[in-house]
Amino acid sequence: MGRLTNKVALITGGASGIGAAAARRFTAEGARVIVADVQADLGQAVAAEVGGVFLHLDVAHEPDWRKAASEIHDRHGRLDVVFNNAGVVCGQSIEDVDLATWNRVIGINLTGVMLGCQTGIRLMKANPGGPSGSLINTASTAAYGALPGDVAYSSTKSAVRLLTKAVAVHCARAGYAIRCNSLHPGATDTPILAPALQAAPQLISAFNAMSPMGRMGRPEEIAAMAVFLASDESSYVTGAEMLVDGGMMAGHPGI
Repeated sequence: MGRLTNKVALITGGASGIGAAAARRFTAEGARVIVADVQADLGQAVAAEVGGVFLHLDVAHEPDWRKAASEIHDRHGRLDVVFNNAGVVCGQSIEDVDLATWNRVIGINLTGVMLGCQTGIRLMKANPGGPSGSLINTASTAAYGALPGDVAYSSTKSAVRLLTKAVAVHCARAGYAIRCNSLHPGATDTPILAPALQAAPQLISAFNAMSPMGRMGRPEEIAAMAVFLASDESSYVTGAEMLVDGGMMAGHPGI
C-alpha cells in the first residue's frame, strides 16, 4: 500500500471494467482519483465509492479535455498520472464497416488517447518541482494480431502502440520526467464483451481458450500492471509494451 501516495490520477473509461478496477486500486495505493467517463451514473458511483471526483469527459471531444484540464488544475494544482483507458469496439470487418462507425472508433480509441497524452503533458509540465508524471495507454493484444471481424478496433490499438512510443521518446528527449507506456490486455472479462457473450454464450470457452492459462483476465489483474506503471517503481520504464494476457502472445498459434 502507498505506492501512489499524494499522486493525482485521471482515469478515462473509469466507470466500469478495467477503469473502475484501476480507480479502486489506485485509491487503495494512496492516489487521489479522477474518474472520467461519458456514463455519468456509473462514473459518479465509482467516484463516490473511492472518494474521488467524477468528470464527464468525451475523450474524442477536445473542448471536454480543455474543461477537464482547467478543473484538475483548479482542484488539485497538479497531475501525476493519466490512464487513457476509454475504448470501444465495433465488430465490423473491412467489408462491413461504415464510415460513421469507423470515425467513432478512431475518435475514441486513438484521437482520445492522443488528446489525453497532450493534455497530460501540458498539466504535468506545470507540476511543482518540474515536469513529471506517467502516461498509460490501454492498447490490446490486437496491436500484434489483427481481429479480422473488427478492422477499426485492430487499427486503433496498433496505432496506440506506436503513438505511445512517439510520446515517450519526445518527452525523454525534451528532458521531461514524463513517461509513456502502453498496456496490452488479452481477453478480459469486462462489460465491453458482455453483448457478444450474451448473444453467443459459447464464446466464453473460446475467449478462455485464447490464453494458455485457460481463462480470461480479470480487470483487477490489468489494474495491477497500471499501478506499477503509475508508480515511481517504473521510473526507468518508458516506451514499453506491457502484455497482461495470460501468455496469449507467447505461444505460436499452430503449436
